[in-house]
Amino acid sequence: MSNETLPRGWRTARVEDLATLVQYGSSSKTSEDETGVPVLRMGNIVNGRLVFEALKYLPPEHQEFPELLLRPGDVLFNRTNSPELVGKTAVYSAEHPSPCSFASYLIRLRLRDYEPSLFAAYVNSGYGRAWIRSCVSQQVGQANVSGGKLRELQVPVPPRNEQRRIVAKLETLQARSRRAREALDAVPPLLEKLRQSILAAAFRGDLTKDWRAKNKDVEPASKLLERIRAERRKKWEESELAKLKAKGKPPTDDKWKSKYKEPVPVDTPRLPELPQGWCWISIETAGDVLLGRRRAAQEYVAGRDGRVMRSYVRVANVKEDRLDLSDVLEMPFNDVELGLYRLLPGDIILSEGQSPELVGQSAVFKGEVEDLCIQATVHRFRAYSSGTSSAFAQLVFLNHLHSRVFMRASSLTTNIAHLTSERLKPLPFPLPPMAEQAEIVRRVRKVLERTNGIATHASQLRSREKSLSTAIVAKAFRGELVPQDPSNASAQGMLTRSETTTSGAANGGTSVSRESRRRATRSTIVAATGEERQS
Repeated sequence: MSNETLPRGWRTARVEDLATLVQYGSSSKTSEDETGVPVLRMGNIVNGRLVFEALKYLPPEHQEFPELLLRPGDVLFNRTNSPELVGKTAVYSAEHPSPCSFASYLIRLRLRDYEPSLFAAYVNSGYGRAWIRSCVSQQVGQANVSGGKLRELQVPVPPRNEQRRIVAKLETLQARSRRAREALDAVPPLLEKLRQSILAAAFRGDLTKDWRAKNKDVEPASKLLERIRAERRKKWEESELAKLKAKGKPPTDDKWKSKYKEPVPVDTPRLPELPQGWCWISIETAGDVLLGRRRAAQEYVAGRDGRVMRSYVRVANVKEDRLDLSDVLEMPFNDVELGLYRLLPGDIILSEGQSPELVGQSAVFKGEVEDLCIQATVHRFRAYSSGTSSAFAQLVFLNHLHSRVFMRASSLTTNIAHLTSERLKPLPFPLPPMAEQAEIVRRVRKVLERTNGIATHASQLRSREKSLSTAIVAKAFRGELVPQDPSNASAQGMLTRSETTTSGAANGGTSVSRESRRRATRSTIVAATGEERQS
């Protein structure tokens, strides 16, 4: 901003004409001993405000420099970190019960004739961020804005009375904005609770209680279970017969069929009671579970044994309720492997290994990519068509908090949690009648569509709130936030007085060196804090 473009009575000034700087805070070792002096760090600056959480403390016996004790109205500027965090600025107030110091990578500014809150708002605004981007230097992976550069920053200076009125208006509007932001931030957790309560109601059968009362002649799940078991056995026999023929050993009798093993029954006494007509089964009874193919084997190369490159899903592609196929990788598969590991529309993909919170995270494959296979970090669940809806399995069970708890408890927890096939297959699965499965899916989807719409609307409002906050600050520095008072004295006179006040200072008066601080004594700290401390 130049003086020509500023509102009437405004001027621009360099930071060094408005403030004294201490550009190196405390570099002494800190601890969590709360009897010491609190030290504010970059992490304590959040959204332009200071938060007094996760504080570190200088040891009580440490002889700290009195110049580093903050006064209400002091401004802290973060001079080094990532480009996004450099320049984070906040005003220190008397909120903390004891005086605080500040860390070595913060710069302290003590302003004269300039409202600290207004200065911080300017540095945190688009104007200030643009200046920071223009002058930032890169030092060994970290961005840096030195105290020398900060002194040269040109800031708009309104008349003193107008500054106060702008700050008052900003604080009022920002308080409203903050309340709106907090309300909007509370929406996603509330929607997740609602989502889980809906799924829990579906899982218990409460969601379709009225439907069952009107449809009492529906075939019970026990009949479905008979068909599921028959289909499961049939698929096993087809698979085993194909393997025997591939080995050149076609069976001459039915003895090989005796090797078939029924799934282990579910331990129902430990499980919640289900509605009449439902039954508990295991996941391996409900559908076929398969872990993807490992990638490391050296013989798996393109061109060998007829292998060609195919896309595959790994754990990084499985998000909550969706597959992210923007970054799929490839590895070679032959025809046999392709037939085994290729996904079909309706297959459910589950994360096998990651953090415990993400184990069992699932998504449905909808046929987005042709010949898409699975890798060994995910499981594929393919429901048996005779009795289980894959939509029901994914919406109600695999995404239900209760089942995710089962999966997390069953995963191996070393450095990375692993939900092996042996642990996944016997996990409990609630089986309603087929018609009720369809009704549950319909009702759950209807409610989830509404909650997703609310979430989208809340996200849009959050973006608008952020844009509005930015626009308010921009309006303040255009002189449009509060009415201007022609009777206000120009900022020029104020700046002239400020220059006169500082003209007699020594050359190094705007910066306090590390050496000068070493003359401080422990008695000075005691006097400043008003507390007696034991050696």
